[in-house]
Amino acid sequence: MTQPRTQSYIREPAKRVFASELRDARYSFREGDDEKSPTYILLPTGERSNRIFIVGSLTQKEKRGEQHSMYLARVADPTGTFFVSAGSYQPEAMQQIAKLEPPAFVAVVGKPNAYETPDGNVLISVRAETVTAVDREIRDLWVLDCAEATLDRIDAFENSPDAEAARREYNPNLESYKKIVYDALAAIRQ
Repeated sequence: MTQPRTQSYIREPAKRVFASELRDARYSFREGDDEKSPTYILLPTGERSNRIFIVGSLTQKEKRGEQHSMYLARVADPTGTFFVSAGSYQPEAMQQIAKLEPPAFVAVVGKPNAYETPDGNVLISVRAETVTAVDREIRDLWVLDCAEATLDRIDAFENSPDAEAARREYNPNLESYKKIVYDALAAIRQ
C-alpha cells in the first residue's frame, strides 16, 4: 500500500524591496485554492513577492496585549518606513523585537500582508519571521543589493509574467522607481 501524496510548499526566496515600493503596492492574490496556498503581493515593478528581506533602522516598537501579545514596529530604510508585526505565531521574531531598543539597525525577513482600511485604502505590513540586529555596514550593503534588485525588476518589466497585472493595477512610472534607487544610494554615501 502506498502512502497518499501530500502537496508540499517550497519556501520562496525573500525579495529585497525598498519601503517606498512596498508602500505603493496594494494588489495581493493567492495562488491555489487551499488554505496553505501562498499569498503574494504584486510589486509595482512587476514581480510577485511572498516573502521579503528588509534592512533598516528600528525607529519604534510597541507591545500590544498581555495574554495574546504582539509587537508592532517601524523600520526605516532610506526611502521610507516599513510597518512590521510579530505575534504569537512568530514567537522567535517577537522575542527578537522585545530584546531590541530603538534606534537599532535590523534585518527582517517576513511576509508582506495587504490590509484594507475602512476608507478603502490598502496598507502593506510585514509579518516578521526573523529579526536580527545588524550594523550600518550591513544596512548599506542591503541598500546596494536592493538597488540592484529593483533595477533588475525594472529592466525585466516588459518580459515579466506579471507585467500586465502590474500595468493594470498600478500603471507604474518606472522612471520614478529608478529615481528612488538613486536617492537611496545617495543617502548611504553621506
